[in-house]
Amino acid sequence: RLAMSGGAILVAVDGPQAAQWAGLFRARGEGRPVRLWPEIGDASDVEIACVWRAPHGLLATLPNLRLIVNLAAGVDHLLADPNLPDVPIVRAAHADLSMRVTEYVVLHTLRYHRRQPLYEAQQRQRLWKEHPQPAASEVAVGVMGLGVIGTEAVRVLARIGFRVAGWSTSEKLVDGVETFHGAAGLDPFLARTEILICLLPLTKTTRGILNRSFFARLKRDGAAGGAFLINAGRGRLQIDGDILAALDDGTLSGATLDVFPHEPLPPESPLWAHPKATITPHNAGDILPDILVAEVMAQVARLDRGEPLLNVVDRTRGY
Repeated sequence: RLAMSGGAILVAVDGPQAAQWAGLFRARGEGRPVRLWPEIGDASDVEIACVWRAPHGLLATLPNLRLIVNLAAGVDHLLADPNLPDVPIVRAAHADLSMRVTEYVVLHTLRYHRRQPLYEAQQRQRLWKEHPQPAASEVAVGVMGLGVIGTEAVRVLARIGFRVAGWSTSEKLVDGVETFHGAAGLDPFLARTEILICLLPLTKTTRGILNRSFFARLKRDGAAGGAFLINAGRGRLQIDGDILAALDDGTLSGATLDVFPHEPLPPESPLWAHPKATITPHNAGDILPDILVAEVMAQVARLDRGEPLLNVVDRTRGY
């Protein structure tokens, strides 16, 4: 067994930033050896695993693993590993991540509020035509998911002037913002919401929640001119076919989607070309590795000192 502070860090990242993560940990890892999957070396050396969409079963091969760091907010892929070792899991968390997602939802809320898709279509037609513009205070925005990111988003949207409300599975209070919670609070929340922002984690109860019957319960006769969806949460919250059907029949007047059940979104998906859909490549909360490495090493230091870890994942809740 290695000395408590000297075990190796394994970087197992499915994506183009894997080598960058490894290089940063080598530079700032306080002398710990760094392994870049699939070159693990002696598996018994590894004490810290920094992962994003790592292959299922990999972590179970590390007998001296002490900490798993998920290098993003969503942990559903990790928790779906049937052989996940019984060691602490912490999530990536940084003020920069919260602000990036908030920027994304504010951008797309304002796009719908200010009729930007309509004006872009008019530009392509060389059509000069102004449309009535309601005030933000007339538009009801609803945010699902009141964790760190969702709470920041509702505060910024409220400062802009929107009539903002939040919904969460358990009761959460946010100063100056109306909040709903649980199954009993869902219908009244949806009935008052014109622009719906989804920032929920993926759990057994939220999987597939963004479906046809759900969209039908949104407010469509308000100042926004219809019901709109912005999903920057998790891809498996949504049913793609139901979104398409709702866009086609007018249940939804627009949808901005950053996440999908299958990523990358297949080229043959009708969502790519749908005139009422805006597609982005899961970049709402992109966080730069060099920002996060210091946070990870601070967690490792807490582990070495026997102090409580931050942003620990509750496996039973799924986030």
